Amino acid sequence: METDRLVSLLATGVTPTAPHVLARRFSWALAAGALGATLLVVLFYGVRPDIGTMFATPLFWAKVALPLTLAAGAVAVTARLSRPGVTVGLAWSGIGAPAAIVWLAAIAILFAAPAGTRLPLIMGQTWRSCPFNIAFLSIPGFVAAFVALRGLAPTRLRLAGAAAGLMAGATATIAYCLHCPEMGVPFWGVWYMLGMLLPTAAGALAGPHWLRW
Repeated sequence: METDRLVSLLATGVTPTAPHVLARRFSWALAAGALGATLLVVLFYGVRPDIGTMFATPLFWAKVALPLTLAAGAVAVTARLSRPGVTVGLAWSGIGAPAAIVWLAAIAILFAAPAGTRLPLIMGQTWRSCPFNIAFLSIPGFVAAFVALRGLAPTRLRLAGAAAGLMAGATATIAYCLHCPEMGVPFWGVWYMLGMLLPTAAGALAGPHWLRW
């Protein structure tokens, strides 16, 4: 068979990919995750009563900045992992840099604090529930991220699932900031990170099964 005819047969019925399909899919997934997590916060936990004051507090926005930047980094990594043959490269820094910054800040704060106050700075008042609350709030974003990925072509399924899980966990943590009373950087560096790691681990486990194509 001639090469031109073979190519023609293989291309029969193939429709062009819609432009900006990645942006549309991940924008929808992020919006669904954010809206779902916010609704769950309102329904199950409630918004902290001093939220108006918190909006004028720089430390509150520093707290939000951690999951916000991690969500952006996770989206960048997930988008790259959703396409065959695309390397992640420097996109990993969008995840590593925010984590490193909060851990370095936490270490500096703990080093400067009196010895007797270091453990309370890490444990806060809600360490027992915080990671599980974040994991619960990540469920809408987790489902939305996997739906978005299933319509694409990931090949590194475990990594793609983990990145999608982190995207969901970080989005949920942004919403959780509306409720969470903790304002200590060491607390965020341990328990917020652990909360985001739970859906990340779940995504790594689910990826090879739910993203296979």
